Order: sequence, then structure tokens, then C-alpha cells
Amino acid sequence: MERFQKVYQQGVLDVMEIWVDNETGVQYLFHRSGNAAGLTPLLDREGKPVVTPRE
Repeated sequence: MERFQKVYQQGVLDVMEIWVDNETGVQYLFHRSGNAAGLTPLLDREGKPVVTPRE
């Protein structure tokens, strides 16, 4: 099983994706625009990481 799984994608030149860490369930937002890119954990209203329940 792969550690990370892409669960959402939008855009072609200006790309936003959501990735899930299959070991911890933490969701990450990846954004790419041209030659620049960034990755950050998604946070809820309380500033805690958004976690997908593991099966």
C-alpha cells in the first residue's frame, strides 16, 4: 500500500490537490502554480489537523 493517496484535484495550470497520509489519516493541501509549489496540513477551526478515519 502506498503511504500517500491523492483524494481530490482541481485545476490544470493552477493546481490544488488534497492528499491523505494512509498511516496517520492526516490530510494535506498541495498547491502548484507555475514553478512554485507548497504543501501544508489541512487544519480545522481549532487549528488541529484534519484526519480521515482509517478503515
